[in-house]
Amino acid sequence: MAATKLITLNDPRSEAAEAFRSLRTNLMFSSVEQPIHTLLLTSAAESDGKSSVIANLAVTFAQGGNKTILVDCDLRRPAQHEIWGISNERGLTTMMLEESAMSTPPLVQTSVENLQILPSGPPPPNPADLLGGQRMTGVIGVLKARANYVLFDSPPVLAATDAALLGSKLDGVLLVVRAGHTRREQTVRARQALDRVHVRVVGAVLSNAPRENMGRYYG
Repeated sequence: MAATKLITLNDPRSEAAEAFRSLRTNLMFSSVEQPIHTLLLTSAAESDGKSSVIANLAVTFAQGGNKTILVDCDLRRPAQHEIWGISNERGLTTMMLEESAMSTPPLVQTSVENLQILPSGPPPPNPADLLGGQRMTGVIGVLKARANYVLFDSPPVLAATDAALLGSKLDGVLLVVRAGHTRREQTVRARQALDRVHVRVVGAVLSNAPRENMGRYYG
């Protein structure tokens, strides 16, 4: 397990871990009329830290007593199996291709109570077609029935259409912005791309921030 990326487990009393718990609380109570049970985390560009952010956020949801499933939907450059030190032989793409996997999803139980991971599985030739299709809608329904919260890690918005296609099927999208790395115009373009398909962007979270701004959330 890549403990250095899982600050919520490695150093739960740190300012960073507390920032993730605050982010969880903000998301849970951000909208009473439109509660968020399925959430996509993405970024404008690569290397913005989205995968480690969503992994830590998933931990805090589970630690709060919520049954949580973390799904690696980055079928181009999956990272969750590396963060958690688990096999990637079966996962989301398995559910797409095998009917039996819909009734018995290949979920991996983590060391964190209430937290399961659905790895990406073997890479497909056409990720966007899979994530935007009706089968994915069915997968989301199956996972929602098994958890209080389902969090999805997707490719960056500007790298592929995957995030926009998947985001339109979920309750909300959170955009990760890396301090000192993500350019303002990239963030603007990413937001415009999501708005075009009527994705509900619930806010942005600043990663790699100075200590005084660590994990800052913008609703």
